[in-house]
Amino acid sequence: MSQIQGKIKVLGETKEYGAKGFLKREIVITTSDEKYPQHILIEFVQDKTSLVDAYNLGDEIKVSINIQGRSWDSPQGETKYFNSLQAWKIEGVTQAKQEDNFPDDEGDMPWD
Repeated sequence: MSQIQGKIKVLGETKEYGAKGFLKREIVITTSDEKYPQHILIEFVQDKTSLVDAYNLGDEIKVSINIQGRSWDSPQGETKYFNSLQAWKIEGVTQAKQEDNFPDDEGDMPWD
């Protein structure tokens, strides 16, 4: 199990593939904890596609993923390899609100 944290950059729609109704939804999150932010494509499949419904562009999220790999043999006899990041959990990340030490009312200052 791995986790990726970042802001939602792209929110794809749920799409249906094939006659059996395979569902897939893709999002892209941008990481911000690195010198060079990364734009990472994450897939939600089947019943997990609805997990994204509660989130909007720009939301800071943490996604739990499984890394999956597969191979494919082309008609020319070449073997190609593909990776995907499949999400199974998503949660919002709340930013700690910084409080200032100044009173809100102007009349509360000691020199007023």
